Amino acid sequence: MQANDAQNGFLEIIREAVRDYFIPPHLGKRSRAYHSESEHRQIVEEMRWYALNHPFAAAALEVRVSYVVGSGHTYNIVPKEGVDVPEDEIERVSEYLREWMDTDRWMLRQREIQYQLDRDGEVFLIFFETPTGLVVRTIDPEFVCAPPDASWTDSFGVRVDAADPEKPLGYWINRDAASLTSSLSKRSFEFIDAAKIQHRKSNVLRTEKRGMPILWPCRESLLRSYKILQSMSTVAAIQASVAAIVRRAAGSVAPFFQPNEPGAGKDVEGRTYQQLPPGSIVTLRPGEEWDAPANRIDVANFASAVQAELRAIAARLCIPEYMLSADASNANYSSSLVAEGPAVKIFERAQSEMIWYDVEVLTRAMRYAERLGLIPAGVSEKVRIEAEAPTPHSRNRLAEAQADQILLSAGVVSRETVAARHGFDWPLEKSRLEAEGGAVPTDLPQGLI
Repeated sequence: MQANDAQNGFLEIIREAVRDYFIPPHLGKRSRAYHSESEHRQIVEEMRWYALNHPFAAAALEVRVSYVVGSGHTYNIVPKEGVDVPEDEIERVSEYLREWMDTDRWMLRQREIQYQLDRDGEVFLIFFETPTGLVVRTIDPEFVCAPPDASWTDSFGVRVDAADPEKPLGYWINRDAASLTSSLSKRSFEFIDAAKIQHRKSNVLRTEKRGMPILWPCRESLLRSYKILQSMSTVAAIQASVAAIVRRAAGSVAPFFQPNEPGAGKDVEGRTYQQLPPGSIVTLRPGEEWDAPANRIDVANFASAVQAELRAIAARLCIPEYMLSADASNANYSSSLVAEGPAVKIFERAQSEMIWYDVEVLTRAMRYAERLGLIPAGVSEKVRIEAEAPTPHSRNRLAEAQADQILLSAGVVSRETVAARHGFDWPLEKSRLEAEGGAVPTDLPQGLI
């Protein structure tokens, strides 16, 4: 019995050692990134610092915005299946939505939404119904927090159905929550119904109340790459400061430098130092020997360490390494962004998610405009909004045109769908075609197949 107890105790020690080895020390044995609002707030603040100060983190966020949003998405109004809608009604709805998106600067808002979604892990959009139409604004995530003594259904500022944690009922907003140390009273909170807010969150399950920044798993690689870059620059600056060393014959020994010499001084601990401008020529006094350990360091060797850290970050984002480092020497652009590549798939997935949320917003704007009488009554129930995002992979325009021609000939797609895929506004292009040569031709052009 004692032998078995000793063996079990030894095995438990091994298990603890393995767990301590594989689990980062700052997380301990927790399986979740945050357990409180303060922890979540600190995570977001840390990632915001990286977004502002770390060049590779900023590049990662900008790359995702460029490929997910690009020059903006194209939207078309089409009748629902089996519903006959007059062409003039579709034109009026399309024209209204174009004007609404111009007023709201929708393309710029798309970029801000994607940037904030990746940086903070979530975006809160609030809707205001005004006499001129729907107005969309954002709420800073730090303003969404739970009031004092809130139960778990109201934790993290999100009220959910106790029987269905995936269903939000509303959000607690406090615009005085500017810092982690703010003293908040329950009277300063405002509860807003979920119907007035769209909460986009990423990198978490639907049961989680708050999202997580996309670069959070890469924080240690970002920190190490930042320190390596600083060290590389420091060593290179030291090496560049000394142009030559003049060694003289032995004799009396004098201090290496005098307190009144240029660049001489003392640090906070009383140690003497001398700063040398770039290209300095150092003259050693008789009997002195001078050594610069930094001159024996090959700074170029640090680049491989930085590349390894960038490769880890790129693996998390499923993108080619050159998108972070701007070094395309070891990557072929066309082969890295082929249609079946991992980067293309992750961008297309992000685009489909954004389209789903955006269409929900545009549909809300369309239905409110109908209530205001700005578009024909009942049209919102007869049409739907289709969206097309810019293609993230390398394009062969001739091959795509030939494929589209085959699909048009087979009657699989419409001209409107093809126009949207190539970034054209079909109603606008159609009116231009009619202005140039009358009605839009119904026969298909030949010679491309």
